[in-house]
Amino acid sequence: MDTPNQTKILLESGTNELEIMEFTVGGELFGINIAKIREIMRAQETKRMPNSHNFVEGIFKQRGEVITVIDLAKCLNIEKSENKSHDIFILTHFNKLNFAFRVESVVGIDRVSWENIKKPDKVIYSGEDSVATAIAEYKDRLITILDFEKIIADISPETSITLDRLYELGDRVESQKKILVAEDSMMLSNLIIGFLHKSGYKNTVKFNNGKEAWNYLTEAKESGLPISNYVSCIVSDIEMPLMDGHRLTKLIKTDDELKHIPVILFSSLISDELRIKGQEVGADEQITKPEIVELVNIIDRLIK
Repeated sequence: MDTPNQTKILLESGTNELEIMEFTVGGELFGINIAKIREIMRAQETKRMPNSHNFVEGIFKQRGEVITVIDLAKCLNIEKSENKSHDIFILTHFNKLNFAFRVESVVGIDRVSWENIKKPDKVIYSGEDSVATAIAEYKDRLITILDFEKIIADISPETSITLDRLYELGDRVESQKKILVAEDSMMLSNLIIGFLHKSGYKNTVKFNNGKEAWNYLTEAKESGLPISNYVSCIVSDIEMPLMDGHRLTKLIKTDDELKHIPVILFSSLISDELRIKGQEVGADEQITKPEIVELVNIIDRLIK
C-alpha cells in the first residue's frame, strides 16, 4: 500500500513517473497507462455490427452510451482462451474517443519511472506496423506497453491525423522557423512532420522521446550559438519512454536559457487532471490529438 508521501510524489507534476495497469491476453502480459482508463468491468454481451472491421467485436450499451468493443486478442494475433466467463472490458478514453477492449484478466497497477520504459529492440519492433510502443521493466517482469492510438487508427483511419485537412489552413507562406517534435509513435511522428511540412514548416527536427530532445537542447546551449538556430517551438507528446513530456517541459521552463521557447503538449491525454499538470510545469499550450489544424494555428501564434 502506498504511503501518503509516496502518493504525494505521484501527484506532483514533472516527476517522470506514471501508473500502468497490467493485464493479460492469451496468457501474455501487457500494460496500459492508467490515465487512459475510464472504467474496468466484467465483459458484457455485445451486438455484432455488419461490415465492421475484423477487430471490432461489436457494441454494447453502458449508462445510455453505445460503446464499441475491440477484441484485443485479434489485434495482437494471439490465440484466445476458450473460457470467456472471466473476461474483462477495459473502457478507455483518449483522443476524445471512448472504446472498450476485451482482455482476459487484470493483474494490478504499478508505478513505473519512464526511465525504466524503453522502445522494443529493432529486431522485434517493426516500425509503423508495430502496436508495441514500449517495454516496461517492473521488478522481475517485462510488460509490453501497447499503442492503443495506433490500434484505433488502423481500425478507423479518419480518427487520426490526416493530410486532407490542409485546406482548412488556407494559403500558407513557408517559414524557416525550426520546429522540434518529440513523439515516440513512429506513425504519429511521421504524420505530424508531414503535416507541418505541407503547412510551410519544413525546417523540423524530431526525437523519439523527451530524453533525446533534452540532450539536443543541452547541446544547443553548449554550442555558444543562438538557441533560435536550433529551435523556435517545441511540440511534445506526454507519454514517451525514458522521459515524458511533462518532465521535458519542466526542465525547459526552469532553465534560464530555454524557458522562452514555446512548448506545446500535443497528446491523446489532455484530461482535466493532466491539463492542470501541464500548466504546473509551464506548458504554453495543450491540445488533444488529432487536432492537427489547431496545432498549426497555435504554432503560428506562438512563434510570431
